[in-house]
Amino acid sequence: MTDSRDYPARPILAASAAVWRGGKVLLGARRNPPFDKVFSLPGGLVETGETLEQAALREVEEETGVRAEIVAFNGWREVIAHDDDGKVKRHYVIASFAARWLSGEGEASEELGQVIWADEARFSGLTLTQGLAELLLSARVMVAERA
Repeated sequence: MTDSRDYPARPILAASAAVWRGGKVLLGARRNPPFDKVFSLPGGLVETGETLEQAALREVEEETGVRAEIVAFNGWREVIAHDDDGKVKRHYVIASFAARWLSGEGEASEELGQVIWADEARFSGLTLTQGLAELLLSARVMVAERA
């Protein structure tokens, strides 16, 4: 066990944000495995000294060029993957936020090969990370209630 992303010594803390603009949410598909071509929220690792909200907003901007503001905490997800021998290969704890768009159109980046704005009809037809559809629906409600 190490402090690397594969076979970590402890769970890795990450943050993401569901950024809503005009009834559509910002989604990205990673360029590389393990989740290449699977749509998820922009997000990534929390840096030392950074709050979860700061990390989520930084990652959204770094990965897509979109600036946003946090509206509310939207829950957490755990991603745990085992190798063929049953050892924990990856373990992420992801704090997810509902956010409102401020600026930027959303562009592919070094990490995200595809970035889209999707409404509910479109994202229901996409390959999404596990549990994402529920996060998107609850984030949409939170953003709408605080509009």
